[in-house]
This record gives sequence, structure tokens and C-alpha cells, in this order.
Amino acid sequence: MAQQKTPFFQRSDTLNKKRRNAVYITEASLATVTLLALNQAWYADYEKSGFHSFNDNSEWMQMDKFGHVFSSYYIGKMGMDALAWAGESKKNQLLYGATLGFVFLTAVEVLDGFSEEWGFSTGDIAANALGTGLLIGQELLWEEQRIQMKFSFHTTHYALNDPDQLGSTTLEQLLKDYNGQTYWLSFNLRSFFKESKIPPWLNFSLGYGANGLPEGSFDNSVEPPAPIESYRQFFTSIDVDLTKIKTNSDFLKTVFNVFNFVKIPAPTVEYRSNGDFKFHFLYF
Repeated sequence: MAQQKTPFFQRSDTLNKKRRNAVYITEASLATVTLLALNQAWYADYEKSGFHSFNDNSEWMQMDKFGHVFSSYYIGKMGMDALAWAGESKKNQLLYGATLGFVFLTAVEVLDGFSEEWGFSTGDIAANALGTGLLIGQELLWEEQRIQMKFSFHTTHYALNDPDQLGSTTLEQLLKDYNGQTYWLSFNLRSFFKESKIPPWLNFSLGYGANGLPEGSFDNSVEPPAPIESYRQFFTSIDVDLTKIKTNSDFLKTVFNVFNFVKIPAPTVEYRSNGDFKFHFLYF
């Protein structure tokens, strides 16, 4: 009776077996469907091969590795939060929820290993482990996520120059155009200074990005084609932890938690590896 009275968007204080079973079934179904869809839509265009590895650690200025860290962290966090919603024990949240990103992305990596075009990357596996470790480590150390991984994106002209590698549509570019992606570590200041008067929602963020990818590419919009400068980008900015915004609505709490992976556009200072500094009034 108590479980039936719990509003849908409110976390259960005790184990709700119906919710728990629904979470496990949903996660398993989504993972299976996604892997099957990837196998058909992504790998079907390339020849199959025997299982092999591929060292891509030096490519893309490691932007792809940051993507793996972020993905394993966020997928694991969603798995952990889903089990918390079901009232599952903290131990099981960490064992079967927080590890979800690592397990799923490792399965994708195995598919890469059997594709002639790609290959099993130990660097990707290490990045997946790092993202999962960041999630679980903070729960064991602080029982909260004081440092969250976040993501921001803006479209770039590089995709128009190389749509095959960087995407021809905005959705493709969101996934493939590393020039427009930025990965952030967002620190919640109040959680580190509990007795301070810092607003509980205020975060300080450090970001990483890259420009001019893939390296060695040329701008084909001019004659003759000119080489494109490539450099790393390091950012400092402020951010908002949406989960710290006070509200009595369980629905809004859920929405804020789901979309908290997005870095809020804010004034940002950028340092480039070529020695330049740049200030952005609002950086996406």
C-alpha cells in the first residue's frame, strides 16, 4: 500500500520490487536494442574480421577519450539514479547501476574489435573505467557527486568542410564533430565549503576542447586549399548545478537531474595551446 501511494517521480524510501524489476528489464532491453541497432546501422557497412586491437590514443587530440569518460560517467549515473528511484540499496546502486556505462561501452568496444574498419581500443576501455571510477569513487568518499562531468556543444564550419567525418546534420555533428564539443569537470563549491554562504547551485568548471580536427586537414573553401591550424583548448567558467535548485516538484527534480549533464552557457576564459587567450561572454 505504501509503495502504491508513492508518486511516480518521487524516489521510494524502501525497496519497491515492481520499480526495481522495471528498471532492470528496461536497462537490459535498451542495451540489447541499442547494440543490435549499432551492429546493423554502423558496422554493417564494414567488413567483419577476426578480433583485433587498434591503438588510437594519439588521434583527435584525445577528444574521443574524453567522450568515453563522459559517457561511462553519465550512463552509470543514470543507472544508479534509476535504482535509487526504485529504493534499491546503495550497494546494489553502485554494483548494478553505476557500472552500467562501463559494461555497455565495453560491449560496443568488443563490436569494434570484430570490425575491419575499427578495432578494440585499450585506451577507450581505460577511459570508460575512469568515468565509472569518478562516479563510484565520489559515492564511496563523499556519498554525493561533488564533481560532475558535463558537456556543451556548438556547430562549427569544419563540418561543412568535411561532412563525411564530422557530420552533415546537426545531430551527426553533435556526435562526430569534436571541434564543437567541450567536456567539463564541474565542481560544486558549496559541497566543499559546507559552512560557507556560497549559493548551493553555484559551480566552478574546468573544460577541455580542441580546434582544427582532424589534425593535418585543409580548408577546401579557398584556392589553393590552406592548412587548418590545430590546437587544444582549456576553459574556466562558472556553472549551475540544477539538482541544487530548490523545488517541491518531484517532476522538476527529475528533469533537473536528467539534464544536469549540460554545461550552462556562461562567461568563459579560454587558453589555447598556441599561446592565445580569449574571453567569451557566453560560451556554449
